[in-house]
Amino acid sequence: MSAIFLLSCLTIAMHPAGPPPREKLDRGLIAQTLSDGQVYLSWRMLQHEPKEIGFNVYVAPAGDESAAQKCNAEPIVRTTDYRTAALRVPDQAHWFVRPELDGVEGPACPAVSARAAAPFVSIKLDGEHTFQKAGIADLDGDGSYDFVLKQPHSNIDPYEKYWKPSPGSYKLEAYRSDGRFLWRHDLGWAIEQGIWYSPYVVYDLDGDGRAEVAVKTGEGDPRDADGRVQSGPEYLTILDGLTGQRVTCVDWPSRDGFDKTSSPYNYASRNQLGVAYLDGRTPSLIVVRGTYNLIKVVAYQLRDRQLVEQWRWDNTAEPKTYWGQGAHWLQAADVDGDGDDEIVLGSAVLDDDGRPLWSTGLGHPDHCYIGKIDPDRPGLQIYYGLETRQKANGMCLVDAATGKLLWGIDKPTRHVHGHGLCSDIDPAHPGSECYSADTDSQKDFAFAQMHDSRGRVISEENLCKFGPRAVYWDADPQRELLDGGKIWKYKGPPLANIDGTFVAVADILGDWREEIITSRPGELRIYTSSIPASDRRVCLMQDPLYRMNVVAAAMGYYQVPMTSYDVATGKR
Repeated sequence: MSAIFLLSCLTIAMHPAGPPPREKLDRGLIAQTLSDGQVYLSWRMLQHEPKEIGFNVYVAPAGDESAAQKCNAEPIVRTTDYRTAALRVPDQAHWFVRPELDGVEGPACPAVSARAAAPFVSIKLDGEHTFQKAGIADLDGDGSYDFVLKQPHSNIDPYEKYWKPSPGSYKLEAYRSDGRFLWRHDLGWAIEQGIWYSPYVVYDLDGDGRAEVAVKTGEGDPRDADGRVQSGPEYLTILDGLTGQRVTCVDWPSRDGFDKTSSPYNYASRNQLGVAYLDGRTPSLIVVRGTYNLIKVVAYQLRDRQLVEQWRWDNTAEPKTYWGQGAHWLQAADVDGDGDDEIVLGSAVLDDDGRPLWSTGLGHPDHCYIGKIDPDRPGLQIYYGLETRQKANGMCLVDAATGKLLWGIDKPTRHVHGHGLCSDIDPAHPGSECYSADTDSQKDFAFAQMHDSRGRVISEENLCKFGPRAVYWDADPQRELLDGGKIWKYKGPPLANIDGTFVAVADILGDWREEIITSRPGELRIYTSSIPASDRRVCLMQDPLYRMNVVAAAMGYYQVPMTSYDVATGKR
């Protein structure tokens, strides 16, 4: 039997029939030297690989992969990680991994060298600045994730009590996964230095394998005498992800109509961007203006380097239940299981064709998590922490397909605040735990409740006031908690420390555990876990809901990404 035929059979077995992945990903192999001198390696299992697949780890002297030695006696099938233990490692060794199925090996992944004994990957920035946001996508088509950062790390809110003039302008800048600086784009004085003014997303919008950057832009210096921008042209602009050059642009949804609201500048300055697969096959850009009353939405596709409008919607002719329902970030999810994404504005949802699907009418949520929160219920659920004053249900769970209330807090809330928490952190309860905290008259912590996925109150402790972040870090399927530079298990011990300002959590390297991105002056850090795994899972970034959450995290207030299935049980 020829080697070519064997490789062909292996390729077919590794890529069974079914919908193709939305992104090409490589192995994401990382190698870290540990404090005891051993090396810990971790890599991805990909969506279309069969459950029976195994992996072989190889080590070679630097520059001589022909002299590679296989490290494992039998294919690694239980996890996608490896620790060298007593293995003798060549000086300046390079490492690579090959898949194996039925005794036949597949191609090797790109080789990597082991980084020094530090728990993070460091990318040096082109300057000593910090950054506020990170768009994570493949800019050059090589299968690894690159970064488009928005710098500096500063934020101004349009609300009149918080607003102040921008001290400078935001810049977008791109870095390859190997740390090479690619380009910088100054957004200029037309875009004020706040999250609400400057949405951007990074994703492959035209299917060529390389991500584009979609960003709100303006022209010149249209600032008023006090520094506010209330006039001048506004655009949705597409930049080439590899070069930063402009590809095309269209007008941003206009300021018209906001002059009839109680705070025109404040409300017109609320802008968002998202990506959704409205037809289940092709990505669309979703552009939004307005959150707290009037809301305008337009959908586009990027075709032949032009933005083609698909539909537009606003709530001017809708019932009041569709007014003021917007959230702090824009989410896309297939809420009704028809294969097409819907648009979760917050407490209201638009169908894939831009028509209203449902609204709870409860008003603006400060946090809004969609995912497989209750594994024993069909479909997806949405957990809300509502900023608007409520007599009840200010913390609640609804069915994502219908908006039907499943459970809610049975006491009044004044202003549920911050990002809260919605993640499986306690194995004693199935599904995700849902934590929120209400505020007092000074907008400080008043009380908190944590519910299990069925709505039972399981704790009223103050958990980092308005909620910690969460990250899959150790070997079990529950997330760990992250706050103040410390990672720890819920009701358990500390696990690790991180340095820098938290920016994002995502599964961008190694196996299915997540990485933590932080900003330090002149540096992007990616913290990775070296805790030995106990099992393996497909890369989380290949779950469509999780991937769209990571896309949306480059704009709006930050929430950790959710999955469309229960990680602990695999239930969908």
